Amino acid sequence: MRISVEEVFETVKMTLDHHFDIRTVTVGINLKDCMDRNLSGLGRRIEKRIVEKGKLLNKFADIIEQKYGIPITNRRIAVTPASLLLEPLPKKISTVVGLAKILDRAAKKADIDFIGGFGAMVQKGMTAAEENLLNAIPDALSKTERVCGFLNLASTIAGMNMDAVAKFGHILKKLAAKTPNGIGCAKIAVFANVPEDNPFMAGANHGIGEPDYSLNIGISGPGVVRDVVLQNPDCDLTQLSEVIKKTVFKITRAGELIGREMAELMGIDFGIVDISLASTTSAGDSVAEIIEAMGVKQIGLPGSTAALALLMDAVKKGGAMASGNIGGLSGTFIPVSEDAGMIRAVKSGSLNLEKLEALTSVCSVGMDMFAVPGDTPAEVLSAIIADELSIGVINNKTTGVRVIPVPGKKQGDIVHFGGLLGSAPIMKVAKSASPKLIARGGRIPSPIQALRN
Repeated sequence: MRISVEEVFETVKMTLDHHFDIRTVTVGINLKDCMDRNLSGLGRRIEKRIVEKGKLLNKFADIIEQKYGIPITNRRIAVTPASLLLEPLPKKISTVVGLAKILDRAAKKADIDFIGGFGAMVQKGMTAAEENLLNAIPDALSKTERVCGFLNLASTIAGMNMDAVAKFGHILKKLAAKTPNGIGCAKIAVFANVPEDNPFMAGANHGIGEPDYSLNIGISGPGVVRDVVLQNPDCDLTQLSEVIKKTVFKITRAGELIGREMAELMGIDFGIVDISLASTTSAGDSVAEIIEAMGVKQIGLPGSTAALALLMDAVKKGGAMASGNIGGLSGTFIPVSEDAGMIRAVKSGSLNLEKLEALTSVCSVGMDMFAVPGDTPAEVLSAIIADELSIGVINNKTTGVRVIPVPGKKQGDIVHFGGLLGSAPIMKVAKSASPKLIARGGRIPSPIQALRN
């Protein structure tokens, strides 16, 4: 379907008044052909490739911004999962940290905001290289600035790797202790059913089913959607769904035009448009405030899950109408620290950890950017992760977790992360959960729907 320039200019008012932007342009880069038995040889090849493509990304992002007047907030790169690159190398912590530093140095040289893909697919089991990567995460992410990691710990086809889930609770504790306010934990997300083309950090990676290069776009427009909801205070929910759907249609078309033009300028494949509504801490740029504009007194109160389900459905339908290249996560983010409405709800007591988990059953991301006391036991963190990922496994959808155990902080304290990461109230969490369940290890089998093929 041809997309006209006129359609993009329709979004200028959205851009000026309601924070519409292209949240990220992310170039996926295949590094499998750079593999080497020597870290320095691997490093030379991948650094050359990342810097070259990163500079092109910045150059053409600037040109597109000036041409259409739509801000491109982040320029990012996603690479082949690092565990694959580590397979031929010595199984040492220092090797993994060395690879992370190479990726970090390349991102800095290219002036790229973040580089994703430092992770592994371990939903069924772990190779020696993958286990070595997991053990090295606290050192690797505490000694780098722009490297982001992911772990796929579960899938509908494979079930859930409880050995890896149990290990990750301890990894989080170590990583939190090595970084100010535990901020290193914001740079890694764990998933069930992770997509291979997600342009958003921290979970971005360039999956093994992707081409050598691809350009993926993450759009955002919670402020735009909130505004149209406020403009329709008396319509019924069927009509409101249509209003939201038409709005998302417009911003998706704009995102695809920009993505296709940038990919053509760079000489690489256009990948997908991720239509997720991504909050920021700016006034009015809040998914929680969309839910409240729909008629819920405050997010977290009864009615919140139903309203979020309606929003999710309308977003997906609007995006699917606009483009045949929808991918990534494509739904609604509800991060606590990055959404002013979510922060208010936690402070007032209307939103707790249990309701946050319930909301994720109808959203596309999961329990994102929430902070808990620093003395939360590792097995409790693992149990929270297992609960959330099980929602994704059973429902054949992506779910993820980014939890930050903040050293020295207790329930009710506020921790300031800065920038896009915002501020988070420390949420109440159980001091003991299911240590015997977590200690059993093994694998939770895949649900019967895994046998559909």
